[in-house]
Amino acid sequence: MTQLEYALSGIVTKEMKIVAEYEGVDEEFILEGVKKGEIVIPSNINHKNLIPKGIGRGLMTKVNANIGTSDAYPEIDKEIEKLNVAVKAGADAVMDLSTGGDIKQSRRKILENSSVPVGTVPMYQAAVESISKYGSIVAMPEEFIFEVIEEQAKDGVDFITVHCGLTSESLKKLKDNGRVMDIVSRGGSFTIAWMLHNDKENPLYKHFDRLLDIAKRYDITLSLGDGLRPGCLEDATDAAQIQELIILGELVKKSREAGVQVMVEGPGHVPIDQIEANVKLQKQLCHNAPFYVLGPIVTDIAPGYDHITSAIGGAIAAASGADFLCYVTPAEHLGLPDKEDVREGVIAAKIAAHAADIAKGVKGAKEKDLTMAKARKALNWDEQIKLSIDPDKAFKYRVNKNISTAKTCSMCGKFCAMKIVSEYLGTSAMTC
Repeated sequence: MTQLEYALSGIVTKEMKIVAEYEGVDEEFILEGVKKGEIVIPSNINHKNLIPKGIGRGLMTKVNANIGTSDAYPEIDKEIEKLNVAVKAGADAVMDLSTGGDIKQSRRKILENSSVPVGTVPMYQAAVESISKYGSIVAMPEEFIFEVIEEQAKDGVDFITVHCGLTSESLKKLKDNGRVMDIVSRGGSFTIAWMLHNDKENPLYKHFDRLLDIAKRYDITLSLGDGLRPGCLEDATDAAQIQELIILGELVKKSREAGVQVMVEGPGHVPIDQIEANVKLQKQLCHNAPFYVLGPIVTDIAPGYDHITSAIGGAIAAASGADFLCYVTPAEHLGLPDKEDVREGVIAAKIAAHAADIAKGVKGAKEKDLTMAKARKALNWDEQIKLSIDPDKAFKYRVNKNISTAKTCSMCGKFCAMKIVSEYLGTSAMTC
């Protein structure tokens, strides 16, 4: 049985208990959220070392980090290092987006070493292997994508991005309206190329029931991908994007009816003034399914700083109701991220997630900031470092700046202005 099927039967699973304890909420709250499909717990029955995380309404906003090998960088050990860096920095999940080297071994090593949920885009493996097996991506038999999905399911992958909303109808919308950047989703472009070359409907849409059967047997959470997501601000919230979203909403209902957990992926580049509307539209059309967004990136002109542009968009999106942020690193649009890029990307996304959680009133979020404020007033530097999102960096700045920890104010000396004010207010004394 899947987590959704257990919830529908009124059974609180061990995974639900772990999530409830981590979130600081009642087990019944998690049960009801999973039952409604508003919370998912990606937890493949074959991922043995998994510590489950919940994603969805009323929970802390989660952060995902992308890693994976390529032809240029096939070393699996380096991706394991990135995995460890990401988890230490606070990533709640990782996605293995390997497109080169030993893709299968990379995935299995990541699963073996990951205590957080692991996601993939099966079309990546299917595309790479189709080139060697059949001569090209477009020559791939329909059967093959399902074989790859089954293989990844057996390995223990917890959630998969599948571009099921790319249909002949949505492609017509794209062609009729046009775009500046056309298709920027790699998995989406592979799928569309196959459809156009073979003059056939998307097999993941046409045979969606078969996909549901695989997902149900292993309790894989489907992450319905946005193959028509905008790749620049000019393309945001266009007819093609919305048409795909409507189709994804229909597939959410089918997934839930089959007992399969499902979430929906959202846009990449969106102007600030359109973010809230995008989130609310997704929640409406997709029946409050958890919403997983890439960024969104709020300006196209900041390469090298897209961890910042995405954190701005991510904070607004999550405050508006998005549940899961995919990090963006400083290397986005420029190259593959190294370990430091991964760390910077995760931290930026964690800041956005926490800022949004305060706005959403997530349990315990505001209290963290209050505790930090009290530590600052008391000049408790050790506590401030401990409470920070990035303790390592906070400690480094504290040591390198060589600031005195003495409670005697170097500016005001004996007659500290802030101390006088604190004593007047009847609060504990502090110094400036």
